[in-house]
Amino acid sequence: MKSDLLAAVVAAARRSADERVRAGRPEMDRLAASRRPRGAEFRSALGGPGIRIIAECKRRSPSRGVLRRDYDPAAIAKGYVAAGAAAISVLTEPTFFDGSLDHLRAVRDAVTTPLLRKDFIVTESQLIESRALGADAVLLIVAALEDRALSRLLARARDLGLEVLVEVHDREELRRATGAGATIIGVNSRNLRTLQMHPEIFVDLVSVLPREATAVAESGLGSGADLRKLRAIGYQAFLIGERFVTEADPGLALMGLRRDAETAS
Repeated sequence: MKSDLLAAVVAAARRSADERVRAGRPEMDRLAASRRPRGAEFRSALGGPGIRIIAECKRRSPSRGVLRRDYDPAAIAKGYVAAGAAAISVLTEPTFFDGSLDHLRAVRDAVTTPLLRKDFIVTESQLIESRALGADAVLLIVAALEDRALSRLLARARDLGLEVLVEVHDREELRRATGAGATIIGVNSRNLRTLQMHPEIFVDLVSVLPREATAVAESGLGSGADLRKLRAIGYQAFLIGERFVTEADPGLALMGLRRDAETAS
């Protein structure tokens, strides 16, 4: 884990995607054709009034290990919806996060709230899977993609009706994201190569984010005060997972954080 974690995760994601393609995907193509993703609804959900939270279903993380042994993503998602989540994120990467495409399918069957597939998307086949299994949006990580691939996958996702959250970690990645046409930009304070946290990046990047972009803060958000401070400087939504799934009742934890964040907002 001390080496380049991001490179290892991306390589694993590509292998898994290629293996699924080799196994055949006529059923996935059929399902994708039958779906009507609500990408526009995902984007509008992030820009509404109050504290807008994308609440994440995640069983494990490379930094903390297993977060929740009794992991039931559908039940967690229902709790999030009851607690007022603006959208739901489902971690589907299997090797490092214990995710699964079945988790995405189960959450889609359980809730109608806009749904983000969070994974290391590097191939078009993963976009088709995302649409087929009910996602309304996908994550593209600038650090994991060359410029040409980033632009191609961003355009293809939109062709499929999916909205795109484009994740950045520094000013150069932000430049690349905006150059590719990103309109929802997630600023992640966790360095995916080292897992170190850099909360100062929230302030550094918000000043150079395009005005028309929807700004999402990711990682290291634990209190209502954190959310109030970031909303005051321009962030419209917050992606939070570990803070909730480690609690006995993730939905109740979300409700409490929203109440705390909105008390002085």
